Amino acid sequence: MKFLTRDEAGRFAERWLPAWTGNDPERLANFYSEDAFYLDPGIPQGITGRPALLAYFRKLLGHNPDWVWSQIEGIPLEDGFLNKWLARIPVGDSALEIVGVCFVQLDDAGRIRRNEVYFDRSGLLAAIGDRRAR
Repeated sequence: MKFLTRDEAGRFAERWLPAWTGNDPERLANFYSEDAFYLDPGIPQGITGRPALLAYFRKLLGHNPDWVWSQIEGIPLEDGFLNKWLARIPVGDSALEIVGVCFVQLDDAGRIRRNEVYFDRSGLLAAIGDRRAR
């Protein structure tokens, strides 16, 4: 059992969060272990394993190549950290700023073995719906 310090969580996030931008799902998937578990509001039942994760990341990043994620705060937890984040998500001619949290648990090799993402996506869904209605 290891607890990451705030600085260690920050350094990990500085490498990992930029991989969410730019539509490079292979780069992002490399941060995850082969048997990683991942869930977010789009897949609340979660998925397990890098192949499933890579397929999901291909779809997700393909639709959102220009979003940008940054860490607000890393809070140490057993084998990882709670990542409080800010996402800037372009929708049409504007960008939404959404704050959320995700639970990040690392394996012994320093790869993510569990990542659970939580945020209120009602504003995002409304903005996407408004854009499609135009």
